[in-house]
Amino acid sequence: MGAFSDHVIQGLKSRWMMVVACFFILSFAGSNYIFGLYSQTIKINLGYDQEVIDTLAFFKDLGANVGIIAGLINEFCPPWVVLTIGSGMNLTGYLMIWLSVTGRVVRPAVWQMYMYQCIGGSSMTFVNTGIVVTCVKNFPRGRGLVIGLLKGFVGLSGAIITQIYRAASKDEDPSFLIILAATLPTSVVLLLMPIIRPMEAPKEKNETKNFYIFLVMALVLAGLLMVFILLENLLVLPQIVIQLFAAVTLLIIFLPLLIVIRTELQKSDEVVQGDQFNGAFSDRGKSMLELQSSSCKDVNSVSVEISVLARESKSAEISNELVVGADDEKKFNKGKWPERGEDHTIPQALMSLDLWILFLAATCGLGSTITAMDNMGQIGKSLGYSSLSISTFVSLLSIWNFLGRVGAGFVSEILLHKHSIPRPFLFSLVLLVASIGHLLIASALPGSLYMASILIGMCFGAQWPLMFSIISELFGLRHFAILFNIGASASPLGAYMFSVRVAGYFYDKQAKLEVPSAGASNEMLCVGKSCFGITFFIMAAISIVGSAIAAVLVYRTKQFYKQDIYKKFNKEADELSLSNQKASCNGQTG
Repeated sequence: MGAFSDHVIQGLKSRWMMVVACFFILSFAGSNYIFGLYSQTIKINLGYDQEVIDTLAFFKDLGANVGIIAGLINEFCPPWVVLTIGSGMNLTGYLMIWLSVTGRVVRPAVWQMYMYQCIGGSSMTFVNTGIVVTCVKNFPRGRGLVIGLLKGFVGLSGAIITQIYRAASKDEDPSFLIILAATLPTSVVLLLMPIIRPMEAPKEKNETKNFYIFLVMALVLAGLLMVFILLENLLVLPQIVIQLFAAVTLLIIFLPLLIVIRTELQKSDEVVQGDQFNGAFSDRGKSMLELQSSSCKDVNSVSVEISVLARESKSAEISNELVVGADDEKKFNKGKWPERGEDHTIPQALMSLDLWILFLAATCGLGSTITAMDNMGQIGKSLGYSSLSISTFVSLLSIWNFLGRVGAGFVSEILLHKHSIPRPFLFSLVLLVASIGHLLIASALPGSLYMASILIGMCFGAQWPLMFSIISELFGLRHFAILFNIGASASPLGAYMFSVRVAGYFYDKQAKLEVPSAGASNEMLCVGKSCFGITFFIMAAISIVGSAIAAVLVYRTKQFYKQDIYKKFNKEADELSLSNQKASCNGQTG
């Protein structure tokens, strides 16, 4: 019993438990992804026009993606500090929105609502930073898989919270959804944050296999959520059935714990076999002991050889430094400009053309797709889709978002390792596909919004793991927490330029033309393809421009991606695995 409890404790401290805890946290971190479900309530209860709602969405995205402060804190503090700040901001921001919408406080000024939305949205940058940066450092050789899964669970989180909301609120009061967004993510973060911490990253033979199992579990969850959403939108279901759907959803979210249990059971079996082996006195047992002793000697021999090579390499570097001339020595002391893939300082990364090419492409791609996602409900209403249809494709956006995130992470990892295809190439391709989705919205053809929502959702999701993986690969992991958030700030910048200044402007302008009295009304409504037609022709052009910009990065980095970009991490993992094996041998012979 004591040995079993030891393995349980060890499992709770393992890398796999850490990453599963991250999945749990991100599965319930979808406060920012349900804005479309309660934005109409804010608009009606507080008497805002569409431009104010779009500006609220901008401040949501601003808070959710400008995380330089979170990155700086993460550089000097452990992840639990970052996560604690994030949970506090989530509770504060969404609680104030709930109090304002329900009239429990004096009607706030518009700028106050912007501030509340920004505070609530900012919680996501702290949670993302604390989790994604820690996981990438703990699993550096499979960062595309890790980021894809993590961002995938974030993409599903909106649908997960919606399922819980529908199960808990029979009359589906949107104000209850806001208070749920304030309390549920905060509680989960506070419960699990002690598990999130940096760890050593030795090579494990089942590492990639485990991530593929996680992928299958996530796909099952996404598939069931899609079925549940369709059934709830197409049929009038009893409340008990909806509650059953929510219970099944929660059960599947906890399935990844099986990987942690399996891993620890395998270790337990190895220990038992070792005990049995050490207790055997047969000739065969003795010969196996001799073989194990020989293997340990080999391990020690290899370890010594590695140490000697490391010392020789270090001596050679020192010798080279000693023969450098005065001018070269001055240059050396200032620091050699790092190559792609090496750790960059923040100033070095900010002076890199690669970073700004990626940032500009991401501004075009994320800004245009988030404009479509934030306005999807209004687009459907203006084109005459039924409330049922609008609810269906808005709800399914989370599923397409998820598929884009995990798909981009896993597909880019396979193409990179097997065919040396640069990740920037997929980023460029994704923006090109997004332009087709924008054109479908602009065309306003019958049923086109269904296909557009699939393309836009998947393309929006795909950009995140690609962008973060590219940043980590080009500029290293040393300051990834800050660079990660610099890249993410492309989203609110694009959202403000395209959603607020373009979509909001053209919508309100057309609403005033169609209904001259709308300016005096609390709610300005626009009907017809002209409401968003011009906007999404512009979005299509912006996506194509972004694709062309990303193509420049493909050209600049194609030689870099042809080499083994994870060579450094593979070497470190080999040395760590060898060290662990040596310690194990010493423990058996001691």
